[in-house]
Amino acid sequence: MSASDEKARSGAQIKEEKPISSAPKNLMVPFLLLSLRGWNVHGYELIQQLIKFGFPSIDQGNVYRTLRQLEKEKMVKSEWDTSAGGPAKRVYSLTDAGEQYLKSWAASLEQYQTMLDRFFDMYTQFFMLAPKEKNKAEKEEKK
Repeated sequence: MSASDEKARSGAQIKEEKPISSAPKNLMVPFLLLSLRGWNVHGYELIQQLIKFGFPSIDQGNVYRTLRQLEKEKMVKSEWDTSAGGPAKRVYSLTDAGEQYLKSWAASLEQYQTMLDRFFDMYTQFFMLAPKEKNKAEKEEKK
C-alpha cells in the first residue's frame, strides 16, 4: 500500500469515527411537510415542531431557506398573516404536490425503517450477547 493510500485510508477512518451531531438537512423536508399537513403554521412554530421531533440542533436560517425552496418547487405555499398584533408573519401550508411528495418520503422512510430494524437486530445480537452466549451463537452459525 502506498503512503498516499495509507493516508487516505487513515483519513477515512477518522471521518467514520466522528459522532453524528445533526440530522441530514434533507431529512428535515419530510418532517416539515408532515408538520404542515392539515395546518397553516408560522415558521417559528415549525422550528419548535422540529425540536419536538428530536432534531439535535436547528439552524433557523436553514429552515426558512428550505421553506422558500419548497415554495419554489410548489410543495408549500405561504401567505402573510396580518391578523395578529405585531409584524406580519408568513403562514405556510402544504400543497397537493407537497402531500404527494410527503407520501413518497413516507414510503422511502418505511423501507429505511425496515433496514434499520434489521441492522439493530443484528447489532444487538452481536454486541449485546454475553461472551459465552456469543461464542455459542458463533459455533451454531458455523454448523
